[in-house]
Amino acid sequence: MSDASRPSATPRVSFVIPVRNDPVRLKNCLATIAKCDYPGTHVELVVADNGSIDDTPAVAAAAGAHVLSLPGIAVGEMRNRAAKAASGDVLAFVDADHELGPGWIKAAIATLQLPGVSAAGAPYLQPPNATWVQRCYDSFRDHSDGVFDTPWLGSGNLAIWRQTFLDAGGFDTTLETCEDVDLCQRLRRLGHTLKSDSRMHSVHMGDPKTLRAIFWGELWRGRDNLRVSFRGPMTPRDLPSVVIPVLTLLLLAVAAGSLGAWPWIGRNAGAVALAALAGCAGLSALRALRMLRRLRGGGPLDIVRAWLVAAAYDLGRALSLVIRVRHGVRRRG
Repeated sequence: MSDASRPSATPRVSFVIPVRNDPVRLKNCLATIAKCDYPGTHVELVVADNGSIDDTPAVAAAAGAHVLSLPGIAVGEMRNRAAKAASGDVLAFVDADHELGPGWIKAAIATLQLPGVSAAGAPYLQPPNATWVQRCYDSFRDHSDGVFDTPWLGSGNLAIWRQTFLDAGGFDTTLETCEDVDLCQRLRRLGHTLKSDSRMHSVHMGDPKTLRAIFWGELWRGRDNLRVSFRGPMTPRDLPSVVIPVLTLLLLAVAAGSLGAWPWIGRNAGAVALAALAGCAGLSALRALRMLRRLRGGGPLDIVRAWLVAAAYDLGRALSLVIRVRHGVRRRG
């Protein structure tokens, strides 16, 4: 979408919100959208319901949303169908477990109206009263202030010109995860600029509360990571997300293979297994060091906690390369 073809007046914003059996958080999400400082006549709500069996559709309808019943399909296809049904100049992709700040829409529009900008968003924020796991998990995100170029925007906090989204082909419906990474890669290949805007406050109430939840979440989320990463364009900052899961999986395979060969190679098997597991621990330690810089921590407890979160994340990502799990497992823990 060229700058000249963009609406000159106040753009109409269509919020696209996929949901399934989550009435309470959806109600809170919709309430924060209603509180945004933007003309209500220029805001549309499109809720894509994935076959809820509770009162989720009724909650959406009560808030004035256009509810699409889309059972049994992947989230990328849900968002695509909702986008086609939307009438706004701008599509605001927000997940049901997010709560927006009152300045979200104005910030999104201001950034989208910058020359050459096609999409805007920001890293999610941790929930209030976060557990220590959630605080550590949040350190994976870059919360730098201001508006700046970024290679990737999460689909739970993303604003994009509707025509740009449609021209790019929407989300890849063959993907179960990482569909937002793929979309951003395609936009960049087409010459579009993506901006991160710290004013687009979006609290993710669904951040994993426990180590178990991180593991199950990444076991599901990482399944399409390599497939999407190799589509490119790949930058140096993308390499750890590819290299670390592969190395971790190889080291786990060496450890398991060594223990299985114990009857033939004796005590050397234990030494090899321990070395391989130490390698896994070392890779997670490197990730934890980066987390600690953002956490501004350095005490013994901070170090242990950061490493545990990093290890749960890395283990889930590594095993996702060989274990295929369904979407529902990410809610475990």
